[in-house]
Amino acid sequence: MKHGKKYIDSEKLIDRSKFYDPQEALELTVKTGTAKFDETVEIHVKLGVDSRHADQQVRGALVLPNGTGKQVRVLAICKGDAAKEAEEAGADFVGAEDMAQKIQSEGWMDFDVVITTPDMMGVVGRLGKILGPRGLMPNPKAGTVTREMGKAVKEAKAGKIEYRLDKSNIIHCVIGRVSFGTEKLTENFNALMDAIVKAKPSAAKGQYVRSCVVAATMGPGVRVNPNKFTA
Repeated sequence: MKHGKKYIDSEKLIDRSKFYDPQEALELTVKTGTAKFDETVEIHVKLGVDSRHADQQVRGALVLPNGTGKQVRVLAICKGDAAKEAEEAGADFVGAEDMAQKIQSEGWMDFDVVITTPDMMGVVGRLGKILGPRGLMPNPKAGTVTREMGKAVKEAKAGKIEYRLDKSNIIHCVIGRVSFGTEKLTENFNALMDAIVKAKPSAAKGQYVRSCVVAATMGPGVRVNPNKFTA
């Protein structure tokens, strides 16, 4: 794959044979995020588990200390008091069967998070084939199926993220933007890694965190020392 001059220049700042401490890695990530837009900073963590087994799943959610830097559009599918709570908490779209119908018939997807109440899962469940592949299907473990609608909406707007394994046993998450600077990114990084380490399944054997890489959208990956993270 061919890279531009900026990428090649950024790559020269990184020692590919070295594992960096988290703060040093994020400092390099900020330095190499030189695009004309405010680049997203991502983390990719490979775990020593097998996601094919139910007892080795790693999934959860948390509110990052400094948010993600993204304006999150929240769709709340609920009725009655829950709908009122969602509106007061700042949900961008609130509805019930009408919203589900809009998604199904019009292909409407102008939202980033879907939050619903347990009583509406019969309606939301019919959207599984649409929301599931996009990672938008509400889930109790992620706090997006809840009776505390107001709290869930506020957390989503504040920068709550969900982490989960993909088929390669890797977790991919956004932890902020280059403009956050090293200190805020490090706080977000530490909060996420603490959550991932605490979520270690009892069935997992051997080294839990196998590799960890941070990178800006257009920048090269920086390897973080995986030995820094122990359950």
